[in-house]
Amino acid sequence: MTEGPPTEDRLARYRAKRDFSITAEPSGTDPPPEAGRRFVVQRHRARRLHYDLRLEVDGVLASWAVPKGPTLDADVRRLAVQVEDHPLDYFDFEGVIAAGEYGGGDVIVWDWGTWSADDDDLQAAIDAGDVHVDLVGEKLAGRFVLVRRGRGDKDWLLLHKHDDDAVEGWDPEDHPRSVKSGLTNDEVVAEG
Repeated sequence: MTEGPPTEDRLARYRAKRDFSITAEPSGTDPPPEAGRRFVVQRHRARRLHYDLRLEVDGVLASWAVPKGPTLDADVRRLAVQVEDHPLDYFDFEGVIAAGEYGGGDVIVWDWGTWSADDDDLQAAIDAGDVHVDLVGEKLAGRFVLVRRGRGDKDWLLLHKHDDDAVEGWDPEDHPRSVKSGLTNDEVVAEG
């Protein structure tokens, strides 16, 4: 497995965008636990609704914003915009990011689980712009592919392969509840 930059360096962009005296988001100051193969998808209502797909790799959560959300429909392609790496303690973050802060809005843990891949070096696959992972979550399952659209581009395509877990017409908006709390985004705001 190739070693990427130290976790501290990988989180510099994340920390620079946030005022942790205002936002409830984790700063990632705790040392990361042992390496794992978790994934999380957070439903995030900021300026626009999107879903944040995060894959645990080399001590951080590599992250993509997916405007229309991931789908099990193998005939649908989704835009996925690569964003800054997030700290591992963001994995179960659910709550309200204060208005005026970067990403201000409400967040739920829409799905979580584990990933596996044929190639153990997920960071090398991300660097190459061609990621193939099998997800085992509470909502998402099967082989997902992330492909960078152009060299150095932040825009990727996310798709589900035609496999036993593919479901024609599957829409993430039909599954609005958090796997962590059972709440919807509206209920998280009401509790906030």
